[in-house]
Amino acid sequence: MKNSKKVFILTEAVLGVLVLILAVIMLLDRNGKEPYKVSVIIENSEDNQWAAFRYGLRMAAKDRQVEVSVVPTEGAMTLEEEQELIEQEIYNGADGVIVQPVPGSDTEEMLKKIEKKVPVMLVGSAAAKEGGETFPVTQPDNYAMGQALAEELIRDCADNLRGKSLGIVSCAGDSQAVQERSAGFQEALKGMGTRVSWNVEDIFGEEETNSLESLPKVDFVIALDDGSTTAAGEYSASNDLHGAIVYGIGNSTEAVYYLDNGRTQCLVVPDEFNVGYQSLDEMSRKLGHSFRKMKDRQTIYTVIQRDTLFTKENQELLFTMSQ
Repeated sequence: MKNSKKVFILTEAVLGVLVLILAVIMLLDRNGKEPYKVSVIIENSEDNQWAAFRYGLRMAAKDRQVEVSVVPTEGAMTLEEEQELIEQEIYNGADGVIVQPVPGSDTEEMLKKIEKKVPVMLVGSAAAKEGGETFPVTQPDNYAMGQALAEELIRDCADNLRGKSLGIVSCAGDSQAVQERSAGFQEALKGMGTRVSWNVEDIFGEEETNSLESLPKVDFVIALDDGSTTAAGEYSASNDLHGAIVYGIGNSTEAVYYLDNGRTQCLVVPDEFNVGYQSLDEMSRKLGHSFRKMKDRQTIYTVIQRDTLFTKENQELLFTMSQ
């Protein structure tokens, strides 16, 4: 009887080991097949502001042996357009999607449906409002970037800010990222005696009424994303800002150009290379282990003034923007 019991225990142990080995083989079996396919959907995907982001994706794809595809898009997308693109990519064989969420209250619900089909990683901004279900997101600390921009303004102007007027501009004021940047900026300026004369979004059109030039004169223009920073720099270069000084958040070579030419006083630069790299890295880990839960990834940002633009510390950051 004792021998039978020993044989039974030994048999169970051997079976347990075999099951474990089989599980490992199943996890590793993907190495002998085609690489995972990940589709990336961002607005205006060929714009220079995404250069460092796309470079980060390519480097992560190489390191993680994943096939990555950035879907061609032009301009801003509606919720319906973004959903259609995601579903088309899944139909074409995407194993996971990395998405810049369209601002709006219905985006979260749409992404919940997509998540039932493939893993979803967000970039640049979260989708859920306060109290909503959250999706994993790779992004910088947007609130802290807004604070950093205000701190540079305070450092540069010291006690001369009292009574000064500000104009705040963004390309997508309803995105959570921009809202957090605006909140951080305005919180840091509390008690400094400044006033916000206007706060506008998505005004850059061909008509004269849709321009910074047509807005009331202010002492400072605060641009909260790359599109508005480069636009403000262009207006400044044309002497159409009535002498306003530009402080902005941006990550394109155009934004750097206007800083170098003195048309922008200060630039807060999110590390978009690592937004691309870490989002794809996190996605690839999820695809390799289906039960693994993806995590948020937070990237750094850099504050650059004109006199620090070409320091050794900033060379790598500038390099990623030109790839």
